[in-house]
Amino acid sequence: MGDYHEISYGLQFYIEYGNSKGLVRIYESKKGTRIDLSQINEAALLSNISNILNVSDDKKGKSGSLASQSNSNDYPSEIIGTDESGKGDYFGPLVIAGVYLDNKLTKQLNSLGVTDSKKLSDKQIEVLAKNIKSICQYSIVTIGNSKYNELYKKIKNLNKLLAWGHARAIENLLEKVDCNFALSDQFGDEKLITNALLQNGKKITLFQRTKAEEITAVAAASILARNEYVNKLKQLSNKYDIDFPKGASDTVLHVAREFVKKHTLSELNQVAKLHFKTTEQI
Repeated sequence: MGDYHEISYGLQFYIEYGNSKGLVRIYESKKGTRIDLSQINEAALLSNISNILNVSDDKKGKSGSLASQSNSNDYPSEIIGTDESGKGDYFGPLVIAGVYLDNKLTKQLNSLGVTDSKKLSDKQIEVLAKNIKSICQYSIVTIGNSKYNELYKKIKNLNKLLAWGHARAIENLLEKVDCNFALSDQFGDEKLITNALLQNGKKITLFQRTKAEEITAVAAASILARNEYVNKLKQLSNKYDIDFPKGASDTVLHVAREFVKKHTLSELNQVAKLHFKTTEQI
């Protein structure tokens, strides 16, 4: 570690590891201490520093990874964000999307009003999804209901199924862009995604944190995933001439019972996620 220099509300210094060198900033405020690693673009160096900081937190009795305690300034400027839609919806597929961003693209999406899809209407999502697709490299992985039920029967774990989808979205994007980092929401053991990554994906540093949609790359992915889910649900509604609702409410149960009366129980495999309790209630 080199000499440190004072900056506004904190200090900064360089850390060297092998042939790599990166700038670290530490800020102090009423909310506590914040570590900024955004200036480190070397994957190995960032990974090592992150691991060291995690060990320090554990020794102090704190919990949670560096990523889960960070804000958007603590992530590399070039990053792949991933998010999913449909996991809590009985009808329709599971969709996972990935979006690659750098500083320039992040600023563009921020100016367009890109934010967590849960804060947007379907119409707003539709418009933003078109804009994101027009300026960003992206990947969308859609697992239709029949395939979803087949995979769930084999895997018997939703988090593992989600990890498989996130890993595929990352791998697909790595065929288009050269990127060393990815960020997803914290939905299970961090190793679930890393274990599901193939040869290209093994080279990246993966971050996971709660409320990852606060980061623009993940927010953009959430918009693409939700837009695709809504479109696929509309396609199913048109095919079966039934207005399939989102979620897993009493209304969903009523529509599911009507569907079974009209199309038989076996056909439910084509439109619903059968491991939901809704299936037992039917």
